[in-house]
Amino acid sequence: MTVQSLARTVILTWGWRRTALAFGAGALGALAMPPFGVLPVLAISFPVLVWLLDGASAAGGGWRTILAAARTGWWFGFGYHLAGLWWVGSAFLVEADRFAWLLPAAVTLLPAGLALFTALGAAIARLFWRPGGRRVLALAFGLTLGEFLRGSVLTGFPWNLYGYALTQYAWLAQGAAYVGVYGLTLVAIIVLASPCVLGDDPEETPRRVAIPIGAALALMCLALFGGWRVSTAQIASVPGVKLRIVQPDIPQDQRFRPEARDEILARYAALSDKAASPERSGIRDVTHVIWPESAFPFFLIWDREALAKIADLVPPGVTLITGAARPDEPLPGRREPRVFNSAYVIDHQGAIMATYDKVHLVPFGEYLPFQERLEELGLEALTRQRGGFSAGDRRRTIAVPGAPPVGILICYEAIFPGAVTSTERRPQWLLNVTNDAWFGFTPGPYQHLHQTAVRAIEEGLPLVRAANNGVSAVIDPLGRTVRSLPLGARDALDADLPAALPATVFARAGHVPLFVALFGLFLALIRRSRPRPPIA
Repeated sequence: MTVQSLARTVILTWGWRRTALAFGAGALGALAMPPFGVLPVLAISFPVLVWLLDGASAAGGGWRTILAAARTGWWFGFGYHLAGLWWVGSAFLVEADRFAWLLPAAVTLLPAGLALFTALGAAIARLFWRPGGRRVLALAFGLTLGEFLRGSVLTGFPWNLYGYALTQYAWLAQGAAYVGVYGLTLVAIIVLASPCVLGDDPEETPRRVAIPIGAALALMCLALFGGWRVSTAQIASVPGVKLRIVQPDIPQDQRFRPEARDEILARYAALSDKAASPERSGIRDVTHVIWPESAFPFFLIWDREALAKIADLVPPGVTLITGAARPDEPLPGRREPRVFNSAYVIDHQGAIMATYDKVHLVPFGEYLPFQERLEELGLEALTRQRGGFSAGDRRRTIAVPGAPPVGILICYEAIFPGAVTSTERRPQWLLNVTNDAWFGFTPGPYQHLHQTAVRAIEEGLPLVRAANNGVSAVIDPLGRTVRSLPLGARDALDADLPAALPATVFARAGHVPLFVALFGLFLALIRRSRPRPPIA
């Protein structure tokens, strides 16, 4: 079968076969994401999507064509997100007796909702649809706009953006320092959808081979630029800073049990004071110890005994940074205290020197939308915090004794491009404390790690990651992993802190380059969409 005959078959497909093809093409595309990283599959998925959108005109023209395109886009997005996010259901099995009944809805409703943005992108693309390579630009415009909205609307969920398919290669990833991962999403769609023209009639697209060749050359130029950036950058270490990252591997169900308090504290203490080699003595060999998100099944600031044990553990000259739930005064008219998902900076006397409260909370995980109504129905957040967590007021750059100022990101706060640093004061490193034990040995922790690493490239900042159960790591400002612990390991990781690079274009301009590119595409599509005047 030739490419032309294959394209014709896809274009003419209708009914349930069309639905299955759109779903299957989207699901195949998910293999381009971590931990698989099979980039070429998108060079199959996107052309199939283009051909399916070509065939939407069979719906009858006008708004029927747009609705048919949206329906095709939804099935493509549903397949992509279902195949890429099925592991979310693992969180509902941590306390299966309470939450397992929600598993089918959780696994299907999230992808179904996210697919609405793919449907919107496909519908927008079809508005500007024209033969040949121009429809590739229309698809890139529509899907990139849909992906940006997916990461912004209703608190946003920019997980597995298409641009992450490129960022798994160090040289290609460096473009994120200039246009961010949304900009690389635009590039990825243009490049990987371009082979669709090979299925066109030679009379309609006379230079059809030149289009994918040009796209491949553009990708090669991006890689060469990235290679130059990687080879010329000099990444030093911050003098006098020695980090110890603790990955305790505490089972998720145990983290909810107050009776496990002493066992959990003992595990943290043992790993924090572990001798890394026969020549080293333990915690006195480092300057900063980092524990992961929500490290305790109790309120640390209300437990003087626990703070005293921390003071006994941490010697002078060593600082502890740890995640912990933080209670605060209740809101007017409420009895229960507000609770924040926070991180503390603690000195050798057990005194809390600084606090950061998580700003971007996880819907249904840390709070319930329409909380009072849903709690009346018996629903609760997975974290079992009655009333849910409260959100912090803003990003903060935190002063840490003996280290550069840090920007702390708790859990999935690290997945939001352009929203990981304070607007008041640029940090010199990023710290992501997280708990991926919710998701076990699935693709989830690897996807989370990779997206976090791209923030380092975008901002030109080193990133340190402390996870309860994988993957803990130290990442330099070029997105390269300096040291890491494998998923499931119970251990401590010692590492130097890489120094920051000067603020990148993306760190200074944010999404402005993306908006400029999208506006330029819009103007080009509008101009190309106008009917040509008849030749006299």
